[in-house]
Amino acid sequence: MTLTTPHTDGLQVEGVALATLAERFGTPCYVYSRAALTAAHAAYRDALAAHGMRGRSLICYAVKANSNLAILDLFARLGAGFDIVSGGELDRVIKAGGRADKVVFSGVGKSRQEMQKALKAGIRCFNVESASELGQLNEEAGRLGLIAPISLRVNPDVDAKTHPYIATGLKSAKFGIDIEQAFDLYLRAAAMPHLAVKGIDCHIGSQLLDPAPAAEAVGKVLALTDRLAAAGLPLEHIDIGGGIGIQYQADEPAPAVADYLAPLLAQFADRREHLILEPGRSLVGNAGLLLTRVMVLKPGTDKNFAVVDAAMNDLMRPALYDAWHDIVPVAAAGKVGPGDTALPWEIVGPVCESGDFLGHQRKLALHEGDLLAILSAGAYGMAMASNYNSRPRAAEVMIDGGEAHLIRRRETVGELYALEACLP
Repeated sequence: MTLTTPHTDGLQVEGVALATLAERFGTPCYVYSRAALTAAHAAYRDALAAHGMRGRSLICYAVKANSNLAILDLFARLGAGFDIVSGGELDRVIKAGGRADKVVFSGVGKSRQEMQKALKAGIRCFNVESASELGQLNEEAGRLGLIAPISLRVNPDVDAKTHPYIATGLKSAKFGIDIEQAFDLYLRAAAMPHLAVKGIDCHIGSQLLDPAPAAEAVGKVLALTDRLAAAGLPLEHIDIGGGIGIQYQADEPAPAVADYLAPLLAQFADRREHLILEPGRSLVGNAGLLLTRVMVLKPGTDKNFAVVDAAMNDLMRPALYDAWHDIVPVAAAGKVGPGDTALPWEIVGPVCESGDFLGHQRKLALHEGDLLAILSAGAYGMAMASNYNSRPRAAEVMIDGGEAHLIRRRETVGELYALEACLP
């Protein structure tokens, strides 16, 4: 997302002042840029085209990163497919206009009901993550008189060199099937009457900044693919997952999509299989921010606390991963008085937890009532939000060419307990 700072209006997104959005929609509020989302998708499309793969590849947006209908609608219009991990995400994709035949279904714990829903919808492929799931899917497809298209998600035992909570490619992870066991399981799958073996899938983690681990994983996947072909089981597609990292700090290096993908795509130069990618964070992360207002300033002898109206229930990543998000003032620099001094502030929320923080030791000149923008919040922000402390979830706004569209209104407290009942 490109933020501009005109002389008087403070930070703007696509020419719309954040201060105006705060006045119109309140805070906390998530703000997304359609132009940034479109540009992020184009970076993948162009990288694939540069390697001659545009006609035999599919970009499947990982819905878990941000599942707002407007964002899914935009990616569907751009021709994207979708990577889902639940039946609810499938419903969202269909509601937003996405095509079921462009959906791949990942996840270690698909229920039989979710399998049935996806089979009836006619999704492109199930990314199967265990032998047990393979048997259950064969049974459910048989009950419906259908054939389930499948790939196996293999675990290549590659260290993604990322946060341990978002590393998925080691043997110690719950995800996928040990690549050493996958060959025999493929032969079993091919013998099941209600399954059709279509491809192979691999995803080693998220927020990946070095392409070397992913390239190593792709090499292992291609070796298994060739072994299967030699055994009479050629695959139609190879799904290499997603996970490309984004820049969270101003001085943090992050790879361009084309540069990151180059050593991976080079391995497909002479291959015939269709390629599937599953980007999430890299499509939406830097296309969104969280707008919040300073409520209380509490200077202290050890720490200075700035209590804002956003909290860990709005943006869980700092509390969950100790993740960094740049936090910047919305007001134009000239609005700060000559006597104001920047101090190190703990940016915290009102939630009753010591772990409720959005940033540590941020050097800012702050006043009560100031607006702050928490950047790079488009991925795993609203998607992970909760109602802890009975706090209504934030509004979401899409900026589109100078127009602001409310794409999710703020919840009311009454809606939080609408499904509950007192004892008789």
